[in-house]
Amino acid sequence: MGIESDRSIKIAGQDHHWAAVPRVRWIGLLLLCAAYLKGGLQKAFDFQGAVAELEHFQLWPANGLTVAVIILNLGAAMLILIGWLRWLGALALAAFTLIATLVALRYWELPPGPMRQFATNSFFEHLGLIGAFILVAWHDLRERSQAPQTPHVLQSGQNSV
Repeated sequence: MGIESDRSIKIAGQDHHWAAVPRVRWIGLLLLCAAYLKGGLQKAFDFQGAVAELEHFQLWPANGLTVAVIILNLGAAMLILIGWLRWLGALALAAFTLIATLVALRYWELPPGPMRQFATNSFFEHLGLIGAFILVAWHDLRERSQAPQTPHVLQSGQNSV
């Protein structure tokens, strides 16, 4: 497997656009969504622990927000993985990640030391996740805009070809 350009990959002597290799693309999307799938399932199976986490950050009503977070994490990740409204799922997780990062990783409020360094690194890693989700949304919208449009309704007297 050799890379021919920034857009194509040579596999078994044939050129493929990197995103056209379905398994590689899907595995990449799965890895991007893994923390959200795990988090949603963990919160669903330990609901009281998830409620306590939101209460720790003084987010109210904690029960309702916990349900919303579970639905958002699992639902948006599934949209991304199945490819239906992928852009919407990606933007939803980008927004969620931004809000959660600003709430939970306030490194600027911590005293200098290892905990501040950990929170700082984690904050910027989450910004990278946000960027990845924005790229997924952009790529999905771009693919949709370049896809051939098919008419949904034939006018009277037209033949379908």
